[in-house]
Amino acid sequence: MPVSPSAFDLAYDGLRARWPASTEERDIATPYGRTRVHSYGPVDGPPLVLLPGGSATGLVWFADAPALGRRYRIHAVDLLGDAGRTERRGTPLKGADDLCAWLDALLDGLGLTRTHLCGHSYGAWIAVRYALHAPERVDRLALLDPTQVFAGFRPGYLVRALPSLLRPSEARARAFLAWETAGTRPDEAWQRLYALATTVPGRRIVTAGRPDAGGLRPPVLVLLARDSRVHDAAEVAERARRALPRARVEMLTGATHHSLPLAAAERVDERLTDFFG
Repeated sequence: MPVSPSAFDLAYDGLRARWPASTEERDIATPYGRTRVHSYGPVDGPPLVLLPGGSATGLVWFADAPALGRRYRIHAVDLLGDAGRTERRGTPLKGADDLCAWLDALLDGLGLTRTHLCGHSYGAWIAVRYALHAPERVDRLALLDPTQVFAGFRPGYLVRALPSLLRPSEARARAFLAWETAGTRPDEAWQRLYALATTVPGRRIVTAGRPDAGGLRPPVLVLLARDSRVHDAAEVAERARRALPRARVEMLTGATHHSLPLAAAERVDERLTDFFG
């Protein structure tokens, strides 16, 4: 008997339909399993790899794809170990070094010797780790409200997140998301996908210490959500400027951590396009 699609799969397919019609779905073989990539834009355009935050899936960039895809060949990735269509089989995922090795294999599979790289939240943490691991493969690096890079989490945020971490459910995730994104109204279809993603069994989110961001060699853009409840945005901005005196550090008004990159998509796209050139 055929297996009925799960609620998560239905939500995933629904949000996938929001991408431009010419988006290409690719499953790239890596030693850690096949990685789902949503590719859009001119095939001869400068490559731009997009890494989402935890539970967001690569589909979260649907609102950014039309603008960024006019100039760049974007590759939005479902993260290894997280919910989505990326498999986890073969070499075990144990830590940050495995994420870097996975990205090496992913870029090889995409035929990219170098690329622009942009990550949000947990994806920004992975992007920093990778840029330190393979600076010769990263042209420019953009970080959207990065977590565990320049500062830690606010205790109040962790307290709010704890129920959905200990006993995941769609309702708990929705309540948590509503609290953090208050006033920004992220896309409803994406909110449902995010909430369902937290309930997917077998997720493996890698945790490790903060990377030495001061050792980054590529040019860096740090875009912070002024109203983020994850951390103190002003403190993160100050620490980012101290660690990376040459970096561009900017604050986005009217945005919270989990509302990015959706709630401020137009402004995010403008700043990314200006930065990547």
